[in-house]
Amino acid sequence: MNALRQALRDTLIITRRNLTRYIRLPRLLFFSVIQPIMFIVLFNYVFGGALISTIHVPGDKYIDYLLPGILVQLVMFGGVQTGIGLAEDMSNGIIDRFRALPMSRIAVIAGRTLSDTIRNLISSLIMISVGMLLGFRFHNGFWGAVLMVVVLLLFGFAFSWIFAFIGMMIKDAETAQLASFVFIFPLTFASAAFVTVQSMASWLQVFARNQPVTIVVDSARHFALGIPANGATWKILTWSICLLLIFVPLSLWQYQRRNS
Repeated sequence: MNALRQALRDTLIITRRNLTRYIRLPRLLFFSVIQPIMFIVLFNYVFGGALISTIHVPGDKYIDYLLPGILVQLVMFGGVQTGIGLAEDMSNGIIDRFRALPMSRIAVIAGRTLSDTIRNLISSLIMISVGMLLGFRFHNGFWGAVLMVVVLLLFGFAFSWIFAFIGMMIKDAETAQLASFVFIFPLTFASAAFVTVQSMASWLQVFARNQPVTIVVDSARHFALGIPANGATWKILTWSICLLLIFVPLSLWQYQRRNS
């Protein structure tokens, strides 16, 4: 019990340390949302007219279909920042200083993933506000909106542990970023985030329909718009739990290995 209490306390201290960086360098938060804003504006106004005939959502507005996909992309890119941040900490020696302190070993990684989840929450609220300025509306009530955000944050938290593992395997932040994007772009664009799976090549539909990004997008649209989820929520909960069960131990093992 004492070890658990210390791990929780140390995790919260590291979380506060990481969040303080965003307060002192607000441009980090600004640039973390500027790319999704560019995506939502470009996709809505450049491709929206061509794609609206292929979707079926309440109100028949592409922005209603698009925003949940953009939010999923945002939390995944937030996970990339987890890997980059850990790679930076490991390369500049701050991890060695942490190891010299009487603190829980899990606190460094858990504090990073928790602070990035809080950042994802702030960024998601900003993106929802931008989407509403562009015409997005929730069609499933207040609690549907809340549950959509909760599902997104859980998915982002689980994925951040993947990138934490990648970040600690790679020696520098730049390479960690490149490695993460190689992993993240196929998942994002070969999914239902921006277009329907039915519009894709037949050989790609099998992958797109069953990969986690499509599943979490379907769940987010269910809560935001009230369209059928077809079991997507339970599937993404299962995906998230499995990812945590795999990558939390792997990340801790890699942390110990790199710093032993």
